[in-house]
Order: sequence, then C-alpha cells, then structure tokens
Amino acid sequence: MVNENSDSQTSQTTSVESAEAIISITGMHKWFDDFHVLKDIDLEVGRGERIVICGPSGSGKSTLIRCINRLEDHQQGTIIVDGTELTHDLKNIEIVRSEVGMVFQQFNLFPHLTALQNVSLAPIWVRKMPKKEAEEAAMQYLERVQIPEQANKYPGQLSGGQQQRVAIARALCMNPRIMLFDEPTSALDPEMIKEVLDVMIELAESGMTMLVVTHEMGFATRVAHRVIFMDEGEIIEQNSPKEFFENPQHDRTKLFLSQILHH
Repeated sequence: MVNENSDSQTSQTTSVESAEAIISITGMHKWFDDFHVLKDIDLEVGRGERIVICGPSGSGKSTLIRCINRLEDHQQGTIIVDGTELTHDLKNIEIVRSEVGMVFQQFNLFPHLTALQNVSLAPIWVRKMPKKEAEEAAMQYLERVQIPEQANKYPGQLSGGQQQRVAIARALCMNPRIMLFDEPTSALDPEMIKEVLDVMIELAESGMTMLVVTHEMGFATRVAHRVIFMDEGEIIEQNSPKEFFENPQHDRTKLFLSQILHH
C-alpha cells in the first residue's frame, strides 16, 4: 500500500493539471477548536478538470470545498484560486467568490422570491447589472437547467429537484470559472436525483472546472477526471475513476467502496 501518494496515481490527470492549475492547495490544515478537521491537504486542480470527492461522513469533504471559497477559513498552509491567495484580505475573498459558484445540499433559496428573482439577484447586487439584463441572463440559465417554465414560481411551489436546479442556475448566473457542489443530491428524493445529475453532466461536458462532493458513483464514473477519497481529514487516495473503483489501493478505500457499492 506504499504507493497511495505516489505520482502514478495522478498520471492520468497530469495533462489537465500541468496545463494550468486553477486551484492550488499546499500544506493546508483546518481546526474547529480542538478538532483537527483537515490535515496537511495538498491538491492541485487543473483548469477544466472535474474532481469527485467522496468519503465517510465527517471525513472533511465539505469543509475542504468550503475552504476554497472561504466559507471556512484555514489556519495553516496556502490556498490559491486562479492566481489569488485566500487570506484574511477581504478584497481577495471577494475576488475568489466572484469566480467560484457554490451549490449546497440544502437549496438556500429565498422563499419570498420567485425562481427568476432568486437567480437574477446576485448579478444585480454584486455585478451591478441592470435588472432587465440580469433577468434575461437568468432566463437563459433557467433554460439551461431545463426549467424556464418555472421562472415565476416561488421555491415552495417547486419540487426539490427543481429547487436544486434553480440553485445551480443562480450559481451559473455569476459566470463562475469554478463550480463547487456539496452533496447536491443528498437531500433529494430518488426520482429527482437524475434530473439534477443530468444538469451537472451537461455542465461538465461544457468544460467547467468542477469539484463535487457526492456518493453518486455513476456520476463519478461518467464525468470525473479524478476521484479523491478522504477519511479523517486526510486525502487517502486519488485516481482516475476506472482505477479508483476497479483497483483501490488503501484498505480504508476498499472498505468504503464495499459499503457504498453493495447497498
């Protein structure tokens, strides 16, 4: 098992990575009080690369991607996103957040705003886009996530799958270079999962840089350049989807896959 961190595991993705790293994390640590939630994380993400992050509950997956847009701050190491280092500098944080879209497990839509208003809000407030222009752009993104007919409905009138697609449209409306997804289908009923994954597959095929925390292994196989397995705050193993699923190297990875693939 000695090769779990060796270069051989990333050989499939070096062509993506070496082109240009859009995210570079080096020696990163994160604590919640005394709890060491992320331990010595090193990760490079190439422009246009799609990474699926999986692992047991509490392994630090969500915290890792939340550090990439400073929803959580790290205490040690460096995170550089598209040339900007994330520090306590608010200007840098704003620059990074303007380039990084985030989709959460819970949809976080404003209940008193229509789908169209939810999607167009940030371009109006953050980008100072004229309302008419922002709403035209919002409609284009609602079409892209295949629910333009729901534009004037409120979140409470939409299914979970539709709400999540509004949330994806909202993130896209800011024209991000990177999309982060934090278990985007885990709060959905099974019949709604496919409609959200289909939108994410279309997004992946357009060349968007994506980091997705998910246990949807079919999605990982179809879309990811690389699958990363985390446990107890560490990156235990990473590989191409084919190698990751067919030839896991670490005992913890094998145990995890046996639990999720045979249930």
